[in-house]
Amino acid sequence: MPFGALCAFCALLFALITWQVLVSGPLLVPDEEFSRAVVRAVPDPVTERLSDLGNIPVALPVLVSAMAYAAWRGRRPAALTAGLAMVTVPALIVPLKEWTARPGPLEPWAAGYFPSGHTATSLVAYVGAALLIAPYTRRPWPVPLALALAALTAAGLILRGFHWPLDVVASVLMCTPLLLVVRRVAGPGGRREGDRETGREGGWAG
Repeated sequence: MPFGALCAFCALLFALITWQVLVSGPLLVPDEEFSRAVVRAVPDPVTERLSDLGNIPVALPVLVSAMAYAAWRGRRPAALTAGLAMVTVPALIVPLKEWTARPGPLEPWAAGYFPSGHTATSLVAYVGAALLIAPYTRRPWPVPLALALAALTAAGLILRGFHWPLDVVASVLMCTPLLLVVRRVAGPGGRREGDRETGREGGWAG
């Protein structure tokens, strides 16, 4: 799917879910039923550790390290784009939480659960870092590993009852265009461009 079409698709689905949250639409019924069926199906200590993968002190250093490495290899535009993607996350999440004021699965008296900030943080941090270092690895493991970490974070949030499933889905839809921009800037030509500037061969050893 072309870049623009994929971004538009994500935006359309995100708008649909947000509208359903605002009006308490029928889409929330299966969302809440699924959540109640699976919440705490896994021991809390396990799901809490998984949820912690989306904490800023855990995820952000991973991205910052990858940004520093990419900048050192001469790929400053890619590093800057990944950093801007992460800065965009709270700029979008915070007002959306206040606007939608959705209560939580285990805390119906509270508000501000939509969309999931932990999901967005883990997705942008881990996948953004993977996109930055992928041109310097000989095997395509960074992105699948990053996606797995983000998926584990999302699963932990849902199973622990920290978020409804649609909170997580909305964050994925919101962050996908940001990561597509990072991917475009940090694309497969990154190894050659960085190596020309630093005079190094590809690979982690340098």
